[in-house]
Amino acid sequence: MAAPALPPLPPQLKSIQHHLRTAQELDKREPVVAYYCRLYAMQTGMKIDSKTPECRKFLSKLMDQLEAMKKQFGDNEAITQEIVGSAHVENYALKMFLYADNEDRAGQFHKNMIKSFYTASLLIDVLTVFGELSEENAQHRKYARWKAAYIHNCLKNGETPQPGPIGMEGEIFDAEREEAGSSSVRSGTTQPSSSSTYEANNIPTSNYTGIHIPPGAHAPANTPAEVPHNTGVTSNTIQPASQNIPLVDPSLYSAQSAGEVRLTPEDFARAQKYCKYAGSALQYEDVSTAVQNLQKALKLLITGRE
Repeated sequence: MAAPALPPLPPQLKSIQHHLRTAQELDKREPVVAYYCRLYAMQTGMKIDSKTPECRKFLSKLMDQLEAMKKQFGDNEAITQEIVGSAHVENYALKMFLYADNEDRAGQFHKNMIKSFYTASLLIDVLTVFGELSEENAQHRKYARWKAAYIHNCLKNGETPQPGPIGMEGEIFDAEREEAGSSSVRSGTTQPSSSSTYEANNIPTSNYTGIHIPPGAHAPANTPAEVPHNTGVTSNTIQPASQNIPLVDPSLYSAQSAGEVRLTPEDFARAQKYCKYAGSALQYEDVSTAVQNLQKALKLLITGRE
């Protein structure tokens, strides 16, 4: 079912155009993520300007798109339950991040990995729909947006990027210019402005050699971000790797709680998060990650310790 077409994007709402384009690109491959990208754009747009006629008209049509998607996928728990939706979006964003990070550390610099870094940062923006970002995700967003800018500018200037985490400096990633020469977006999506730039705001100059990848972040079976048309870049498909399924910890079979275990609200929240990651990992047929996280949740609930 085709979503209602959007009118031209008002200049006041320019900041949400890339989230809407990401939603369009993911409509067929990841409709749940596409839905939350539009929801983020809707909520952000309402905060920016919901009173002027052109903005009100645009946001009204965007709301129609969201309602149409909600009806279409109304039986999907990732749409009806926020905790499932949050895990789904977070897992996909981190998988995209790790794909780009692996390419970067291997010295494989290309437009697809730049786009993957930048899109991962946009999807972490989307996680604010569910509440405040964790410290790890806020760090990933800064790092991904900076990496996209750094590698893009190196390639544009004919320089060889330095792979892996390095000291960060202020960079600007011109996402619109990066897409120049690509096919125009389909009817019903926003039209780009050639002068739009995206800055890695408030990124400190620091060393990120210890950047942390949360559980569940493994490269997806297929390249997560599509290469823009007519760029001359060939995308290499990441082949599914054979999975090393971890053995179930035998101590869990006979685990006894040491006395009366008093679980705190934080313990329940951590156990719930492990279960979230496990469920989301199974959607990507990542059995190893699912088993690891389920064992962590079980151990925490039985013993009160991680």
